[in-house]
Amino acid sequence: MEREERQRLKSVAEEVTGWAKRAAKLAKERQQIADERRAAVDALMARLMPVSGQRGVAWRTLSLTPGDSDLVTAMARGHQMPTYSPDAARATEEMGGDGFARAMTDAKSVLGARRMFSSKDKKDTGVRAAEWISGFHSWLGATNFASELERLEGWDKKSVPAIGTSALLTDQAGFASFLANGSELMDRHAFDSAASATTAIDRALQREGDFRSAVTNAGSAVRQAEARKLVSEMPVERLKDATNGQVRISALTSAGIKNVQQVLDQGGRILALPGVGETTCNRMVGAARTIWQTTVDEMPVRIDIRNRSSAATDFLKAMRAWDTARSIKSATSDLEAAQALQPIISALNPSVSHVAVVPEGRSVKDLRSAIAAVEHRASLLAGTGGSAAGDPWDDFVSRPADYFAMLSELGFLSDDEEKSQGDLPTEIVDAIRELKFDTTHLKASLRGYQSFGARFAVVQRKVIIGDEMGLGKTVESLAVLTHLRAKGAHHFLVICPAAVVTNWVREVGTKSHLRAHRLHGPGRDGSLTSWIRNGGVAVTTYDSLGWLDGQIPGRAKPACLVFDEAHYIKNPDAQRTRRSLQLIRASDRTILLTGTPLENRIEEFRNLVGYLRPDLMVRATEFAPRQFRKEVAPAYLRRNQEDVLTELPELVEVDEWMPMSAADEQHYRAAVMDGNFMAMRQAALRAGSSSQKMQRLMDIVEEAEDNERRVLVFSHFRGVLDDIASLLPGRVFGPLTGSVPAAKRQQMVDEFSRAGHGAVLVAQIVAGGVGLNIQAASVVVICEPQLKPTTEWQAIARSRRMGQLESVQVHRLLSEEGVDQRVTEILARKSELFAEFARVSETADSAPEAFDISDAEVAREIVAAERERLLA
Repeated sequence: MEREERQRLKSVAEEVTGWAKRAAKLAKERQQIADERRAAVDALMARLMPVSGQRGVAWRTLSLTPGDSDLVTAMARGHQMPTYSPDAARATEEMGGDGFARAMTDAKSVLGARRMFSSKDKKDTGVRAAEWISGFHSWLGATNFASELERLEGWDKKSVPAIGTSALLTDQAGFASFLANGSELMDRHAFDSAASATTAIDRALQREGDFRSAVTNAGSAVRQAEARKLVSEMPVERLKDATNGQVRISALTSAGIKNVQQVLDQGGRILALPGVGETTCNRMVGAARTIWQTTVDEMPVRIDIRNRSSAATDFLKAMRAWDTARSIKSATSDLEAAQALQPIISALNPSVSHVAVVPEGRSVKDLRSAIAAVEHRASLLAGTGGSAAGDPWDDFVSRPADYFAMLSELGFLSDDEEKSQGDLPTEIVDAIRELKFDTTHLKASLRGYQSFGARFAVVQRKVIIGDEMGLGKTVESLAVLTHLRAKGAHHFLVICPAAVVTNWVREVGTKSHLRAHRLHGPGRDGSLTSWIRNGGVAVTTYDSLGWLDGQIPGRAKPACLVFDEAHYIKNPDAQRTRRSLQLIRASDRTILLTGTPLENRIEEFRNLVGYLRPDLMVRATEFAPRQFRKEVAPAYLRRNQEDVLTELPELVEVDEWMPMSAADEQHYRAAVMDGNFMAMRQAALRAGSSSQKMQRLMDIVEEAEDNERRVLVFSHFRGVLDDIASLLPGRVFGPLTGSVPAAKRQQMVDEFSRAGHGAVLVAQIVAGGVGLNIQAASVVVICEPQLKPTTEWQAIARSRRMGQLESVQVHRLLSEEGVDQRVTEILARKSELFAEFARVSETADSAPEAFDISDAEVAREIVAAERERLLA
């Protein structure tokens, strides 16, 4: 090898050796930074704590303190350390390998002083090594290794400033790459608020008994105040009645003592009255105390919104506090949320500043929802000490049915047990009493008769709940579904008219912990998929049964069917009935809800029973109502309002008979001559302001406004409703007709309920009379008599139902002559038929077959009679 070449190669080798030393030093420094990062990652990963849920580990959490900032910084420096280019990484790896070291050693045999003593073989090996080094040097130069090395050496880990724990999951730290997707860092304060909330929940669970006692004491105070008022109005002569005439009261009346309460107030001082000895005094005071105690024992607790006494206000406050406190027991999802949070909260020491949450079985969103749930529950519980914000009377007025249910549960309202049981055989009643009913998933309180109705449905499996409208058939059926859910069932199906789908979805959400799925209208396909997958209560319509047919897989077979307004399927030949029967026959449990199982013919009622229980073999005819009721009793339960709602306000029904005006008569005569029965029925309201009925309706509305009431106006005819809506002054809502979408109907009712006094809701009786709850109205006007008594009853029950606080006035606008008189007579006969066969609390004589007439026959009969009268 020539001297010049040797010098060149020697220079190349020295340069490569220098690069190698620098690369080795750099690699060592980089490795230390990487080791510190790995150690920091391992230290934090080791501290991840599993948080168990109902189905295994839900999350893993990592509590961080300010002292962990060194670990976070170490990770950040390792994460942000510049990376080798692929060529630089390859070169550094090559330089650190045995091949490179051997080549450098071999090259010395031709480049260094030892070449003078090297053998030929070593020199040949050295030449090859020198040539390899030269080529390696050229490759390093082509890849700009020197510049790359200089770039990497120029980075100092101190150029990455120290960062706090709040940056743990940012791109700076790079720790998120070691965790599951969706991991989040949460501030300590989020868990502090959750800790306070769970403490409040625990305290409420422990103090629920105290709150109940407070309600009992407050209720007793109201009861005693009412008793005192009543006893103060009892004449002192009642003492003679209580002692079978053994007490003479002349000494009392002479002393100006006029009532029983004054005797109690005087007590032993009566002994000082002339002619009163110790025995007489004791008898007087004893009789007065007996009357007092009997009055207290028999006195139901009534809450009068027109008499907002301080005792009643305190009672409402105590009830609201107790209701809120005890609601936590049934709020299973909130309790589960609190239980899930407890391990995280327990692990928090005062120095923790942040918590990293890693999803496993559940998402971080679920954790945040759990925190929100317990905080919301705690906010509700915040007022259970009696200082809840807002007037308790407002809460009572907004949900009176809930308060009355609590009154019943506390024993302040008495349910008549026999009446709540209907006409059931003893063995069925015994089985119902023995049933252990589970209301874990039910939010609402059940009154005694409602609990009995729900138990009846569970025990008998396929039943008709025929409770009179307004008694809470919906909550009874929801109680059944929640009981079955507690026993392991998941899927339930409600079939109802389109007008009440929205109401059912609302009721499921507000009165139970079950999830509602609307299988009606836009989005029903997605809702069906969600219901099949997740379970809950699917709500659909009779008209949607064709669409639903065949779409329910075996795994989602409903554990119970509920048919609301079940008289919709009274006709066995109707398509909706056939589809309903397919479901009923395939189901283990079915509840038919209808307050009107019999509208025209007894056969309709027989059909409904036969759908559910063909084994009952109902043979009784129209001439044997008692036998009929006995045969259907195992499948049919009905309670009437006056039997079980002791607090129901008064119902005042006024038949407003009036003559026709000249304009009315003109419209009516034309309708009769045309043989148009429907035109005859509405003729007395088509003359506008010249109509006698319209004038009377305006008077009723004006009077209602003066008395701070709202008005509900019903008619069968759309044209009549349009005329009324255009002529009535003030705020008029509607017409609410069958063509109005279900959601819009409910919105219309809500707006009417929020409106001021004198507001009027105008509704078609077949649309507004079904399914909607309109307690805001306490004046009901029916513009013409209907062809079925049940149609009117349903309409009135929209307003007069559990939760109504005002007496309800019903005004029927009737013309003295003409079709109204004829229809009223037919209504009376149909009402009698219903009372004998379906209103189980009453008895009556047998009904003749002539009562079984159809609407068309009614029309022909009336038109013929009116023609004869007018042409006479």
